[in-house]
Amino acid sequence: MSTTLDDSAPAVARPPAKAYRSTKVRRQRVKAAWTFLAPMLVALTLVAGWPLLRTFYFSFTDASLADLSNTLFIGLENYLVYDDGQWYGVLADPIWWRAVWNTFYFAIVSVSLEVVFGVIVALILNAEFKGRTFVRAAVLIPWAIPTIVSAQMWAWMLNDQFGIINEILMALGIIGAPIAWTADANYSMWAVIMVDVWKTTPFVALLALAAMQMLPKDCYEAAEVDGIHPIRVFFKVTLPLITPALMVAVIFRLLDALRVFDVIYVLTSNSTSTMSMSIYARQQLVEFQDVGYGSAASTLLFLIIALSTIAYLYLGRHRFNLGGDA
Repeated sequence: MSTTLDDSAPAVARPPAKAYRSTKVRRQRVKAAWTFLAPMLVALTLVAGWPLLRTFYFSFTDASLADLSNTLFIGLENYLVYDDGQWYGVLADPIWWRAVWNTFYFAIVSVSLEVVFGVIVALILNAEFKGRTFVRAAVLIPWAIPTIVSAQMWAWMLNDQFGIINEILMALGIIGAPIAWTADANYSMWAVIMVDVWKTTPFVALLALAAMQMLPKDCYEAAEVDGIHPIRVFFKVTLPLITPALMVAVIFRLLDALRVFDVIYVLTSNSTSTMSMSIYARQQLVEFQDVGYGSAASTLLFLIIALSTIAYLYLGRHRFNLGGDA
């Protein structure tokens, strides 16, 4: 008997050699990436993981700064508990919710202003003019100054008795009497926002400028030949192309703004009108020496920042996916 091959039988599909090599190379790159990241992840776990877990633990106890060895597990009482017809805990404290409002208000307003002013500064620095290198270096000075130093410097300038800001405004006839910028509840938050915007706008401008330096020149040359207005070119060409860099700047600044402590504490200390979540947690931990209550506030701060960051990244990625599909 002779065996015949059926030519009509379907052949077994094999992946192309190029695709196989690319998959193998991809796996090797992922393996190499995890190998290089492993030491950093281990160090980060030891440095940040243990204090974070310890804070979580203390938030469920009645720990006091006077004696951390004698603690009792009290469950969720530091967060919220109902006793004798009243609610107690961090979530029932109106000062905590005022701190949450202050923090989000500060973060949204300051980061928004920093993005707007940062893009404007980046557009100016991206233009060609004499002395551009010197101006670029000078713009970074506020960002290079330590936050404590810059906050104390502005605290002196905003002082209602000997501050230079009041002297200048009174000399120009804008105000008739000195204003307590950091003590008056009507002005203190805006004074803090102004100082933060002054310091961190160069950071946003630096990232936006780096993105502008990488933009293709042919798009602008074609727009110039077609006679398109520069403002329209900015909104249709420049802004969409630098949006990824701006998203990176926003996420970094949003993380800093939500956990803000130093600039507000130096300018206004424990004032309720400007108290942030970090200052509230520090007040409970240090001044009131209530480690359990302060740890609960710190844990809520961590969860709020984490959820806000995840939501921002998800919305940003969803927006890019919609833009790509369009």
